[in-house]
Amino acid sequence: MDLFQPVDTSAVTPTTERPAPEKLVSGDPVFTTWDIEEREADGLYAGIWQSTPGAWGVSYDEWEYCRIREGQSVLKGSDGSEQVLKAGDSFLIRPGFEGIWEVIETTVKDYVIKV
Repeated sequence: MDLFQPVDTSAVTPTTERPAPEKLVSGDPVFTTWDIEEREADGLYAGIWQSTPGAWGVSYDEWEYCRIREGQSVLKGSDGSEQVLKAGDSFLIRPGFEGIWEVIETTVKDYVIKV
């Protein structure tokens, strides 16, 4: 059934990267991403992302829906706001958000991005 796709990380080769050096705030976070859906023509991306502890600057040009599966992070806005994110939390990040993403405990999230 081509129009239904289970989210199965064993069927996807993950990519691994780190934040750009100029964005790194603390630690040595490693990102692992399982891209389940990549439709560049539609600007739609979905999958599972994991990060080890550390902090880096973020600046969003896209809209993103997230659901935390495991771990704990803190999202700090440039306006001074702070949101603790833990397993079970769901949220949206809208274009224009800037701040720091800090992973306290290795975090795994589902994501859907619309560019």
